Amino acid sequence: MKVNFVSKLTEKNEILALISDEKSLKDISGLNKNLLERIQKTIKNENFKFNKFSTLEITNDKLGSFTKIILISPGQKTSLSTKDFSLIGGKILQISSKSNSKKINVITAKEFSKDENLLKIGYGAILNTYRFDKYKTKKVKIIQINELKIISKNATKLKKNFKHNQSLAEGVFLARDLVNEPSNILNPEAYAKRIRELSKYGLKIETLNETKMKKLGMWSLLGVGRGSQYESQLVIIKWNGNKNKKTKPLCFVGKGVCFDSGGISLKPGNKMEEMIGDMGGSAAVVGLMKSLALRKAKVNVIGVVGLVENMPDGTAQKPGDIIKSMSGQTIEIQNTDAEGRLVLADALWYTQERFKPEIMVDLATLTGAIVMSLGNKMAGIFSNNDDLSDNLFKAGQESGDNVWRLPLSDSYDKMINSQFADMKNIGSGGAGSITAAQFLQRFVNKVPWVHIDIAGTATGMEKNSINNSWATGFGVNLLDTLVSKFYE
Repeated sequence: MKVNFVSKLTEKNEILALISDEKSLKDISGLNKNLLERIQKTIKNENFKFNKFSTLEITNDKLGSFTKIILISPGQKTSLSTKDFSLIGGKILQISSKSNSKKINVITAKEFSKDENLLKIGYGAILNTYRFDKYKTKKVKIIQINELKIISKNATKLKKNFKHNQSLAEGVFLARDLVNEPSNILNPEAYAKRIRELSKYGLKIETLNETKMKKLGMWSLLGVGRGSQYESQLVIIKWNGNKNKKTKPLCFVGKGVCFDSGGISLKPGNKMEEMIGDMGGSAAVVGLMKSLALRKAKVNVIGVVGLVENMPDGTAQKPGDIIKSMSGQTIEIQNTDAEGRLVLADALWYTQERFKPEIMVDLATLTGAIVMSLGNKMAGIFSNNDDLSDNLFKAGQESGDNVWRLPLSDSYDKMINSQFADMKNIGSGGAGSITAAQFLQRFVNKVPWVHIDIAGTATGMEKNSINNSWATGFGVNLLDTLVSKFYE
């Protein structure tokens, strides 16, 4: 579907979507008097209430050459977020897909017609088109909308600016695709191959196989994949958009456990199939990198993803094992199902040692404890830097990928001390998401760092007009907003 911005309304057997509150409806420019009277009469007859996201559909023979009119009430202006306008855009497409018309005109009341709002309407409409049905032999027939035309006096400017939103949507779609893929298709080796295909967008891709990682001493990451038939991978994705070579890169690190059985500490069978999504952090990083490349972001960014499969086997890592990480620190394995932090430990150390980043952000579906704390409405963040944490929080508010900061402290750090090694991979007692973050912090030196636990937000969130998928693509918009707002 094409999103376009035009300066004039057309009436050629198309749908008309109006976004307005009750007060502003009469002042919408571009509507002829007869059509406005018809809309107002229907509002009265239907006793339509202008509540947030309330919709009214009008279909009859008195609409001029429009086939349908959709009225959407955005609610109170003061309570609206940019995500709300994305949801409105998705809702327009959701309703229109039940019609036979192929094109939609969108008019917003002046109160709601800021450029940023109009861009997000288009963005939300694109997100609504996402489908993951490649493995279904019988497809659900959906009427395809060819064009969404948003009316604005700033049409030329908006066309140019919308390229960012288009690129962002493609990054989100890629992240969703990767998480939705079954693990018999997207194993670590296949995943690395798919990432390498992104080089056509100008990204530079480097892959470390197990032989190379062994030479670097990445036994923490490698230990997780010992029970798998597939080789573990570390993939480095580079985007060089800033010509100043002295600029330190922004680094994003993702956990990519393609399937997590729990290993020898086997998970319960109930919902184990959902562990194909335990690579959601890596998917967000990969989606971000594609988005940055597509929009030619003027910044240097490096994505690093550790790709493994955690399986039980005669060669698998066991509780009680002690391993040595790339940092030289030793780890007692008390639970093989606390494997994501082992992958990130080496990935984080490698990233900071090799690339000396300006900031380092990791994303992981790391703990069930974060779901107990925040549910699936927000991701938890943990940081050693207040400015970075504050910026990420602001990026969350703007993008709709909301985050909430939780504490780090010495008292929690002591909970991962081991009597046999430098540390153990699970804490003693509660605060599981915090002790997991404390574990990661032991592999971070002085670089500004934030850990994002997306276990509750990467999959299974409540479906809405911009996401009808099990996989959400959470994190792509968040990180893209962080980059564009604070570092570009």
